[in-house]
Amino acid sequence: MRIGCHGYPDARTNMLPKKQQKKAGKVSKAQRTKRQQEEEERRLREEEEARIRAEREEQERVERERKQKEVERLELKDLERREAELKELHHLLEENHTAVTKWKTEAVETAKWERYMRCDGAPDPAVQKEMNTYMSLWRDDPEVNITLVLQQCNLALQLVDELEDFLKDVTDPQEGQKYQKVLINLQELIHSKHHLATEEILKSASENVSTETGNMQTVIKDDNITLCLWANLNKIPRFKSVSFSEAGLSFELPKQLAVSDIAVRILHTRYDHLSSLARMTHLRTHTLSNRVYPAMQSTQRMHISQSAASLWSRRSSPEPEESQVSHVQTLMEALDVRDPIGPPEEHTVINPVAQVVDLMEYTPLGGVFYYDAFHLPPQIQYAHGWKFVQVLRTGMQVFSYQAEKSGLDGHEALPCPLIGVSVTLPDSVVFLEAPQVARWDAAGKQWRMDGITDISYDESEAKISFKMDSFQAFALMQKTYANLPFQSWELRPLGQDSALYTVNGAFINISITIQDNKCMLQSEQEGGLSHLIGKWMSGSDLQKAMVDAGVNIFVNEYAHKYVSSTAKDPLTQHAAYEQMALFSSACAFSWSKWNAKCGAEHLVMQVCEHHNPSPVPKDSWSLYLLGAQRSRKLAITETSEAFSPDHYPGSEFHSTFIHLLQDTMSPDGVARTRNSHHLFVDTVQSLLCATRPLMYS
Repeated sequence: MRIGCHGYPDARTNMLPKKQQKKAGKVSKAQRTKRQQEEEERRLREEEEARIRAEREEQERVERERKQKEVERLELKDLERREAELKELHHLLEENHTAVTKWKTEAVETAKWERYMRCDGAPDPAVQKEMNTYMSLWRDDPEVNITLVLQQCNLALQLVDELEDFLKDVTDPQEGQKYQKVLINLQELIHSKHHLATEEILKSASENVSTETGNMQTVIKDDNITLCLWANLNKIPRFKSVSFSEAGLSFELPKQLAVSDIAVRILHTRYDHLSSLARMTHLRTHTLSNRVYPAMQSTQRMHISQSAASLWSRRSSPEPEESQVSHVQTLMEALDVRDPIGPPEEHTVINPVAQVVDLMEYTPLGGVFYYDAFHLPPQIQYAHGWKFVQVLRTGMQVFSYQAEKSGLDGHEALPCPLIGVSVTLPDSVVFLEAPQVARWDAAGKQWRMDGITDISYDESEAKISFKMDSFQAFALMQKTYANLPFQSWELRPLGQDSALYTVNGAFINISITIQDNKCMLQSEQEGGLSHLIGKWMSGSDLQKAMVDAGVNIFVNEYAHKYVSSTAKDPLTQHAAYEQMALFSSACAFSWSKWNAKCGAEHLVMQVCEHHNPSPVPKDSWSLYLLGAQRSRKLAITETSEAFSPDHYPGSEFHSTFIHLLQDTMSPDGVARTRNSHHLFVDTVQSLLCATRPLMYS
């Protein structure tokens, strides 16, 4: 009999014939039996799963305890030898630092002696009295011949470079201001000499008239400047433009100017004195901290006063490694490392006005183009065999032109046409993106991007055209960190005291060969870099040349404001770069994707011992985790599915990176590191600190 939902016989069962009722009862009993079997099987299965889970959890607990004990054993072993390893590292770094300092001091003394022995009459930029005398005599020199003036200017430009280098080492603010004033006065004097030479050429413009146009047009060039000069003698109303094809420059004038007594000059200086003036005028303010952050240089270190025994407190503490940071002296503290690359401090721009160029974000490339118009000076007249020249006491006068002039008697402003200019990009510069144009605001001593319209860039011809509302100096700008962040990087040895540093940037890939204390740039893109590729120079000279050429891979403490980066402790970075440099004759170092996954307090890179100039085999790399307290070799590989800080089985912890590497290095490899020349080590370290690949890749 079937039972209904309320416990009564099911009416549908009672309605069935007796045979069918009996059959229905038998089916119901079978189903109950089956359900009971299924429930029993499920119970047994759950019990089995619970047993397996419990066994697995027990195995995992045992494994965790085993790993924890192993970690504690390795940490204890590391602490027992910590002081000895730190002392050895300190000795190596201090030995190199002392040798480099001695070499640099001797190099400065040698340069001073060579300058003295030249006896060429050039002043010593470091002696302010000599510089003032030199500028006073040159200012009074009546020479205006363009050839001789350019020779004088070239000497002055050398003094400018020496003064800028000297200023980098001046620590007294008052002394720095004095030499900055000398520098600015010298730069202004150079420009005034160009002005006087221009006036002299324009005085005889009528004697150099073009038979085709009836106007004077000339181009004068040397290694530092290109002077394009045009005098409007014919005054043709239908005149439209002038092209200086040999200089890659042209300009357009409106009708009002085409019929005026004017001369137009485009003076292209391959150097940039205006941007340095802007930087000196608009100093950036910094949020000061109680830590001293000197300029990039070798670290000053103090004696290690704390013994290894006192470094470890609560040895038997169950706390995990990362929670014991406050109990263990870090590597940087032991070496008294002061961050040479600076913390990511806040900074404030003095001129936050829109369209004012931030010279941290943008870099002028290719020099400065001074675009000027002058009143045409009186021309030479001949009479009865005599030559007459009217001399103006006021000198050459600037022709004032504004695209909008105030109307007369308070009426509305009278619009005037804009003046146009076209520039072929300098062949000594690489523009990774379409260049931007900025004009010089002489009153504010700053670059601005407003007041420039109708910008047109022809990439195939490498030419940019635009219009302005007045004659002003202008420059071509590129984002300073356009080539960052790096896609990858690698530093591998080529032999003893020789290495190759490769950086794959956002737009261009470059390689720098390092040999002793010299560097040589290599790149597949030769356009704009032909004057640099394959030439040996010092690391600092190469850095300046690369930035000037538009292939900047170097950063400073403000770079993170303008380009994405991986947050990393600067002190840990610097300690890594120091030790990488020590071993760069025997070990290859490379980018790892896990560096972005290991946290701000740790670094991850690929490393392997490598003794020949050939590329590193892909299966030779191992991963290493670097921290402030200790370093370890990792069990994961670059192709692992997830990041794990577990150490490589059988490997040990070390307080220093170099001692960790020595565990798996050959005797020959270790010997190479100990024989590395101090200048090579210093050059590699400076290059790494200047590019910070562990932060910007």
